[in-house]
Amino acid sequence: MTSNDRERQSSGTEVATLGGGCFWCLEAVYDELNGVSMVESGYSGGSVTNPSYRQVCSGSTGHAEVVQVTFDPGVVSFREILEVFFSIHDPTTLNRQGADVGTQYRSVIFYHSSEQKATAEQLIAELNVAKVWNVPIVTEVTPLDVFYRAEDYHQEYFKHNEGQPYCRVVIAPKMKKFRKEYAESLKR
Repeated sequence: MTSNDRERQSSGTEVATLGGGCFWCLEAVYDELNGVSMVESGYSGGSVTNPSYRQVCSGSTGHAEVVQVTFDPGVVSFREILEVFFSIHDPTTLNRQGADVGTQYRSVIFYHSSEQKATAEQLIAELNVAKVWNVPIVTEVTPLDVFYRAEDYHQEYFKHNEGQPYCRVVIAPKMKKFRKEYAESLKR
């Protein structure tokens, strides 16, 4: 557990760190989820200290594009955060999401506590038993070491760039599906 995690817990919030392809997609979704107070795009899971986007995109750092989601567990549970996570990306493709290919796009849950680890492993087991997908989930469940905040221009990317082709073609359809599926769980 990091010192930031301890500070957040004392304020009644919890943190989830998730990678499921491009961080712009995840950030856009979690920004609209009720109970979420902050979402930051960044990098985690690699060997390079304070990597740049260019370095991470090269695939040579070992980092995944991730989001850190700060949420109120009294409003939305960690399990619900993960249920959204599994509904907005394909957790069965190794090191890829659609046209985005490389370890930086892997499906990963960086847990902050033993409780988060247990919840993630339980949900993955349940989804595999239910055969939600035709093949097993390949999502990594690994302890968070360090989170590096991405450059400022990545923060709130979809919100500021909705007209950009990637946003229109990739993110907007995910947002439409998310808003329909989770209509009751959206911020008002």
